[in-house]
Amino acid sequence: MAKLTREQFIAAIAPAVILVRQEGSPIFPSVRIAQSILETGGVIHAWNNLGGIKVGTGVRNAYWQGQAVVKGTWEYVDNRAVETQSAFRAYRSIYHFYKDQELFLGTSRYHRVRAAKTPESQAQMFQASGYATDPAYADKLIRLIRQYGLTRYDELGERQEKPPAFQTNAMVPIIHQGQVLAGGYLKEGVTWIPARRIGEALGAKIGWTGTQVTANGQELETTLSQSTGYVKVRDLAEVLSLGVSWDSEAKAVFLE
Repeated sequence: MAKLTREQFIAAIAPAVILVRQEGSPIFPSVRIAQSILETGGVIHAWNNLGGIKVGTGVRNAYWQGQAVVKGTWEYVDNRAVETQSAFRAYRSIYHFYKDQELFLGTSRYHRVRAAKTPESQAQMFQASGYATDPAYADKLIRLIRQYGLTRYDELGERQEKPPAFQTNAMVPIIHQGQVLAGGYLKEGVTWIPARRIGEALGAKIGWTGTQVTANGQELETTLSQSTGYVKVRDLAEVLSLGVSWDSEAKAVFLE
């Protein structure tokens, strides 16, 4: 993809990081964003692996279906950087990567990472647990967190009350071109999405008649909750000539 500034890179991955945190992840968004910057150099590749997760045992799951790419990488051996080739997992989206990383970090090896109470201690526990071979890994994460003020995303990642209209409904990620636009809500087999946030991200002109959301001038069936108009994802996609697909394993919606 086109080269991103560091702020553009952070803005591109933050919605997925925040959503995964709101779903119950023990990883601080600030740490996760710093990891992604450090591991990728601020580039989102087509294979969406933002943390250097290798194929490993190759056991497939809901978020990784066996796809891989072979790339050059650096490993530290006896505190010396050595260039090597490795097979890395490839993902449908950055959301899928972060959810697969959750499974990876759910093992007993990383219990100290999950139990950390601050971003700084979590960065240190990543290094102590052997997540990376770089002896300066924790220091680099902490430096990035401070340099880009990433702790502001920790507050955004706190669990929020669901809107009244969707109190009992599951949140699902809405994904376009590998990135999370926002979370929607799955209600009786239909995904409802915040019209303005997602519509404008896709280039639509979103309006309000007083009772209905409009997208490029077309009125859409609307549910209003806490001053936000929600519309059916397929209705908005039809206006924008986009396809909609459902990832039943990851429970995510793709707009394509």
